[in-house]
Parts: sequence; C-alpha cells; structure tokens
Amino acid sequence: MARTGAGGAGGGRVKGARRPEVRLPELEVWGGGELEPDGDYDGQEFRAADFAGQDGAGARFMDCALRDCVLDETGLRHARLLDTVLTGARGVGTDLAEATLRDVELVDARLGGTQLHGSVLERVVVRGGKIDYLNLRTAKLRDVVFESCVLVEPDFGNAVLERVEFVDCVVKDAEFRGATLKDVDLRGAAELGIASGVERLSGAVISMSQLLDLAPVLASQLGIRVED
Repeated sequence: MARTGAGGAGGGRVKGARRPEVRLPELEVWGGGELEPDGDYDGQEFRAADFAGQDGAGARFMDCALRDCVLDETGLRHARLLDTVLTGARGVGTDLAEATLRDVELVDARLGGTQLHGSVLERVVVRGGKIDYLNLRTAKLRDVVFESCVLVEPDFGNAVLERVEFVDCVVKDAEFRGATLKDVDLRGAAELGIASGVERLSGAVISMSQLLDLAPVLASQLGIRVED
C-alpha cells in the first residue's frame, strides 16, 4: 500500500511521491547463520545480525525487518527487498547493485559507499541517518523520499528520477550528470549542493533561496562571467 506525499504543493505542478505503508505481520526471529545466495526470507526479523562480507546475491526479503544489522561489504547484488523495514543499518561498501527495493523504509542508517547502481527503487523512504557516497548511477527511482537524512556526494548520474522528494535533508555535492528528472521536489532540502549536472535539473522544482545559492554553478554552466 502507499499514500501520496505532500510534495505536490505549489499549485499542483509537482506530483508528490507515493510513500510506502509497510505493515509487517507477526515476524519470526531469524535463527542465525549466514546469508545464502538466492535465499528466500519471508516474514523474518533480523536483530543485530552481522552480515559483514557475506554473499546474499539474488536473495529475496519479503515482509522482513532488519534491525541494527552490520552490512560491511555485504553482497546483495540483484537482491529483492519487498515490504521490508531496515532500521539502524550500518556498514561500508554494501553491494545492492541492480537490486529491487519496493515498499521499503530505510531508517537511521549509517552507510558509506553503498552500491545501488542499476537498481530499481519504488515507494521507498530513506529517513534519518547519514549515507556517504551513495552510488545510484543508472538507477530508476520512482516515488522515493529522502527525509531528515544527510547525503554526502550522492551520485545520480544517468539515473531516472520520477516523483522524488527531498524533505528536511542535507544534500552535499550531488552528481546529476546525464540524469532525467520528472516531478522532483528539491524545495524541502535544508542544504542543497550540486557538484555537476545542474543543467539536468529540468523537471525539478527548487526554492528561490536555492536558486540564489546555485547561481554561481548555473552561471558557470551557461558560460556567464559575473563581475562587480
């Protein structure tokens, strides 16, 4: 299930993201062990599990909760996370390349160098926490909300973003080269820094104050020399 976000403010010109409404059933506590490639995990709760260096490529997580799990160098390429909540996840180099995340809540994560290139994110909320060097190159994001989190140098290069909202979050030195944006609402970002690809912001909406902050980058992109 999903509900429409409030990002459509401003005369309805921007369609708000549809947020996930994850309602987990009664969960079975995971019994331990290592992740398995192509493993099938349904209705399970993972508590403070250490998955560092493990290989769960192609695994499916359905109606699951992962709480305070360690994901250092965890291999989850091609994994599917469906109707799942991740709370307090931490790790460096988690590999979720070409994964599918649908109706997922990622809460208070502390991650670095997470690989999500080529992935598909649909009805996903990233709330709280800090993610450094998030790689979303060539990914497809639809109905995604970044809320009250810190994103340091996120890479949206050649990605497709549709109905994506940034709410009360800090975005530092984002990369948008080659990206395609539609109904992307950046107005709620508490801080917005764009390293490159500012010319790809067609399809996004920003506030007047953000426009002034981005003026030097826009002037440089257009070849305008500004002098007193």
